[in-house]
Amino acid sequence: MSISGAMNAAITGLRAAARGSELVSNNIANALTPTYGRRSLELSSSNTASGGVQVDAVSRHMNEGIVADRRFAAADQQQSQAAVDFFRKMEDVVGIPGSETGLNSRLATFETSLISAASRPDAIERLSAATADARRLVEGINQASDSVQDMRGDADKQINRDVDALNAALEQVEELNVQITASLVRSGGAASLMDQRQATLDRIGAIVPVRVVPRDNGNVAIYSEGGAVLLDGTAAHIEFTPQNTVTAYQTVEAGTLSGLSINGQELRVGKLAGGSLSGAFSVRDDFGVDAQNKLDTLARDMIERFQAPGVDPTRTAGDPGLFTDLGTAFDPADEVGIASRMRLNEAVDPNAGGEIWRLRDGLGAAVPGQAGDAGLINDLRTALETPRDFTTGAFGAGRFGAGDLLSAFSGQLAGSRNNAETELSFASSRLTELTELQLSEGVDTDQELQNLLMLEQAYAANARVIQAADDMIETLMRI
Repeated sequence: MSISGAMNAAITGLRAAARGSELVSNNIANALTPTYGRRSLELSSSNTASGGVQVDAVSRHMNEGIVADRRFAAADQQQSQAAVDFFRKMEDVVGIPGSETGLNSRLATFETSLISAASRPDAIERLSAATADARRLVEGINQASDSVQDMRGDADKQINRDVDALNAALEQVEELNVQITASLVRSGGAASLMDQRQATLDRIGAIVPVRVVPRDNGNVAIYSEGGAVLLDGTAAHIEFTPQNTVTAYQTVEAGTLSGLSINGQELRVGKLAGGSLSGAFSVRDDFGVDAQNKLDTLARDMIERFQAPGVDPTRTAGDPGLFTDLGTAFDPADEVGIASRMRLNEAVDPNAGGEIWRLRDGLGAAVPGQAGDAGLINDLRTALETPRDFTTGAFGAGRFGAGDLLSAFSGQLAGSRNNAETELSFASSRLTELTELQLSEGVDTDQELQNLLMLEQAYAANARVIQAADDMIETLMRI
């Protein structure tokens, strides 16, 4: 080999060693970056007359199986988190038996006030306290219903945000596919673009669980776990129409709330099952609707207990009882939303111009009766506590007093919250383990440091070749 050939070969070695050192430093710096794929040089002998080494490509290494499992775990974690948040908020609103807050506490306080008023029916302050506690109970049921609809409305807005984020991410992956293909053609490598695409795919995977399928020229296609085509060449477009407010009367089955469509075709939510998007749909269309149904059952039961014939003989047929449907008697055919429409009868509500003594003497009484007569108050208390038959409905079959019904609701919420927290704990643990496994399968810093030592030795050896060639040329020049 000629001296110039030796120098050219050594120079290619220096370039390869320098490029390898750059990759090693990037690998070590990004050892804890989940979306970073370890880089390595693909080398081969140069085809030139002087020989040497040439860099064919920069390869990116990533365990796609672990990445796919981690995305599914992230989707499960997001869906479980939505359920946990909903049931925790509902427990705060309803409360648990024995707590000092929530509906359980308000109902217990109302019962106590009735007992106190019955013991001294002549004491106007006790009648006033019972009336105020009845109003607080009604307001608590109204607020619980409002809270459910607020959470459903928030979920509707979350769906809209997720759909916008999903569409934007799909378009970004489509553009990255194009850029990766172009980069592979130009330079043979597109590792940084692939890192960026993986980060985008991870964002998609948290919204909707997806399967990523490799295509030619470094491209990928994206399918939902339920089989919907989200990207194959071109990105699909997901459509959703948000609502400004959500009420108890609005459901997706009734056509008053929007579902999803893809490229103009209606899409079942099951096609995108899992992830934050599915979690928001569950809150809006399942958990929220079920909670409202149970609140309506509680409100209906409470109204019918005091509206029943014989409880207050001063009322005429068709008159409302202590609790009303916006001031009128309750119609069993109009149960949906009754929890938000429930009101204290204005005849006994001093805030509406009513008289407190009517709690003792009857809602239809024109003048006060005997101050010491506690008969009606005791009847009200008996109506509240007497078990009623439930053959079907939100709480199933059985006999429930008002307190029993509310306790059953609290118990169901506690059970649902506990189940959701268990699922969240499992999903979070699985996500943590898979994230750590992905990192362990990625950059091995010990190996990278060994590679760096080998590159340093290669660089020094090539540098000595160049130095020896330079010395030989100087010797020749002196002859």
